[in-house]
Amino acid sequence: MNDSSQGLAEAGGEGVEAALDKSPLYLRIRDVLADAISRGRLPKGALLLEGPVATLFASTRTPVRQALALLEEGGMVRRFDGRGFLVGQGRTGPKRVTLTADMLGLDEEAPALRKAPGWEAIYESLEREMVHLSVFGRYRINEVELARARGVGRQVARDALMRLEALGIVEKDERMRWTLVPLDEQRMRDLHAIRVALEPVALLQAAPFIPPADRKAMTERLEEALAVYPALSVEAMDDLETDLHITCLGYCPNRELLIALRRAHFMLNVSKHVIGVSHRMPEDEPFIAEHLAVFRALDVEDFARAAETLRHHIVVSLPKVIGRVAELRGVHRPDMPAYATPVARAGEPA
Repeated sequence: MNDSSQGLAEAGGEGVEAALDKSPLYLRIRDVLADAISRGRLPKGALLLEGPVATLFASTRTPVRQALALLEEGGMVRRFDGRGFLVGQGRTGPKRVTLTADMLGLDEEAPALRKAPGWEAIYESLEREMVHLSVFGRYRINEVELARARGVGRQVARDALMRLEALGIVEKDERMRWTLVPLDEQRMRDLHAIRVALEPVALLQAAPFIPPADRKAMTERLEEALAVYPALSVEAMDDLETDLHITCLGYCPNRELLIALRRAHFMLNVSKHVIGVSHRMPEDEPFIAEHLAVFRALDVEDFARAAETLRHHIVVSLPKVIGRVAELRGVHRPDMPAYATPVARAGEPA
C-alpha cells in the first residue's frame, strides 16, 4: 500500500472526505476503492472490472483504469490470468461479486465523490456546446451569464473556462475577455500537422515503457469494439481514442513533448463531440482497425513500424474530421446560448 492509500485507510470519514475534495477524478476513485478495500467491504479476491466500476462512479473507463493502475502499484489489487484486477495479494481465485454503491461506501452517509470540484458537473456538456458553437465562428463568452445559465457560481464557471483554455477551445482577448476560438479548416490542418510531427516521436519513446498487460488489454478492447461496430457508445469510442493517443503516449519520458501535444489533442475532442452526438456514426468504422495495426506492431516490438503506422493514421484521419465538421456546419444550427455573443469579422462593425 502506498503512502496516500495508507493514509486514507487509516483516516476516519472526515479525513477521506477532505482528501477527496479537490483531487482529480481518477485519484478520488482510487481513494474510494482503497478505503473500501481497507475496511473489508471489498473482499479479498473480488474481481474489479473497469466497466462496472465506471458505472458506479458515473464516469468513463479512463479514470477508472488510471485508479486501478495506481492501486496495483500500491499492492492493493493484482492482475491475474483474466480480465480485470483482483483485490489483495496471493493466489486466491476471482470472486465474481456484484459491486454496489454500499460496498464502496457511496451511500449518503459515506465519503464519496459528492465533493468533486464544481466545474466537473458542468464541464462535459459545456465542452460539447463550445465545440459545436466553434464550428460557426468566433464568439465572446460572458462569464457571469455562463454561471447564471448553468446555475453555478462565477468561480465554478471560471474554473470550467480555464480547463477549456488549456485545450485551446477558448482564449482571452487583448482586453482579457473570454473568446471562443473558431474551428475552421485551417485550424484543423494546423493542429493535425502538430500531431503528425510529434505523436510518432512520442510513441517511439513511450513504446518500451508501456506495460505489456496494459497493451494487451487495449488490444482486446479494440478487437471487441471492431466485432460489434457500430453498436458502440460515444464513451466507448472515446475510451479507444484515449488508449492510444493519451494513455500510451503518456509513457513518453519527454514531458515537454507531451505538453507540446496537449493543445493539438483538442482534435480528439472534436471527433468525440461530433461522431454519434450531432453526427451519425460512420458506416465504416473510423479508426479501430488503424489503431489495431499500431498495437500489432507494438506487440512484436517493431516500434519504428508502430510509429509510422500511427503517423499514417493521423494523416488519413484529417479529411474525415474536416468532412464531419463541414457536414455539421451545413445541417446543424445550435441554439445560441445566452452567454455567447458573435464577434464580428475584420472590417465589420463590432
